[in-house]
Amino acid sequence: MNNVFEKYESEVRSYCRTFPKEFVKSKGAIITDVDNNEYIDFFDGAGALNYGHNNDYIKEKLIKYLEDDGIIHSLDMFTTPKREFIEFFEEKVLIPRGLDYKIQFTGPTGTNAVEAALKLARKVKKRENIFALMGCFHGMTLGSLALTSDTDSRKGAGVSLSNVTHIPTPYMFNQLNVIDYLDKILSDDHSGIDKPAAIILETVQAEGGVYVFDNNFLQGIRNICDKYDILMIVDDIQVGCCRTGNFFSFERADIVPDMVTLSKSIGGYGMPMAVTLLKPELDIWKPGEHNGTFRGNQLSMVAAKAGLEFMLNEKVEDQVKEKEAIVKEYLTQNIASKYPECEIRGIGLIWGIDVHEESISRQIVAECFNNGLILERAGRNNSVVKIMPPLTIDKGTLLKGLNILNNAVEKVLTQKAKKITTL
Repeated sequence: MNNVFEKYESEVRSYCRTFPKEFVKSKGAIITDVDNNEYIDFFDGAGALNYGHNNDYIKEKLIKYLEDDGIIHSLDMFTTPKREFIEFFEEKVLIPRGLDYKIQFTGPTGTNAVEAALKLARKVKKRENIFALMGCFHGMTLGSLALTSDTDSRKGAGVSLSNVTHIPTPYMFNQLNVIDYLDKILSDDHSGIDKPAAIILETVQAEGGVYVFDNNFLQGIRNICDKYDILMIVDDIQVGCCRTGNFFSFERADIVPDMVTLSKSIGGYGMPMAVTLLKPELDIWKPGEHNGTFRGNQLSMVAAKAGLEFMLNEKVEDQVKEKEAIVKEYLTQNIASKYPECEIRGIGLIWGIDVHEESISRQIVAECFNNGLILERAGRNNSVVKIMPPLTIDKGTLLKGLNILNNAVEKVLTQKAKKITTL
């Protein structure tokens, strides 16, 4: 490995420490390094590549736009790519789902979409506090980081993180009804907790360890928000864009959030893009009150529209539901049934294997990488091995990757059992 990275790149780098190879090309669900070794991708750019690496349909649109000298950078001026994206998104995605949202183009990162939602919620409700759920991840800028519950991430702030109240999640306590808890602290004049402007949540806590909130819980949050005049914000940055089987992850619960944040795969091709969707009556921004130099990245808008076209043309939502059954059956039969210490959780094409030990998850991921599979860890103490392939992965490659993972789990857990036996 060329040591230029270690010599000159900041110590803040992270994923490259787990996957210490220099990568040169990618296609579909396969990533290739400079030595021509191929790796199946169960990482998916942290959710930014739902339609696969170098998707041919999207790539053709990007190349054509570049060849025609289309405008690339425009801040928030009117452009043809922006108009075409807005029209398509409204007419083909929102209206068929009965959703009425205005679209705010923020800086092209997920955390900026969250920051915009927080600012607007506080502006609308004239309250400072926000409720977030324990186990959540919403970004690394200060407002988003105040929401995020991971201790190591929060330590990096260097300042106090305030104006957020963290609420327990249903999976944390067997006897605690979280909806009743929320109702109590909001109605009790001695709870000591300020009424929030908004409650923000992921319907599936991805970085929190792949915890899927059931429909009753999500509906309960919606009801609480309605009862107490609180905005409901759904962070769909990682689990949106069909990851859970529907374009929006909240569709299964038949609820309508007041705001939705999207990034990662809304960029279509791994292009940087983020949007905050908001009900029209909430749009009380003054011109320029939240902006960003690259909110007008036209290549991202071209790729985003093409990604939506591809999603609809190829019936990606149906593909995900079909592959969900494959992954669930495989993990249940080959891992959960054999290793009671492993807990399987997931929905759509995001799944986690909770091995409850950081050292074990680390060994499994390393063993997978050595045998041509890239995946990451999540959750408390990084004890969850997270499975998140491109949604377009073919079934053969999906099963091949699952076999590599299964072999790694078997090897690591067998070695652990032998070590315990010899003690």
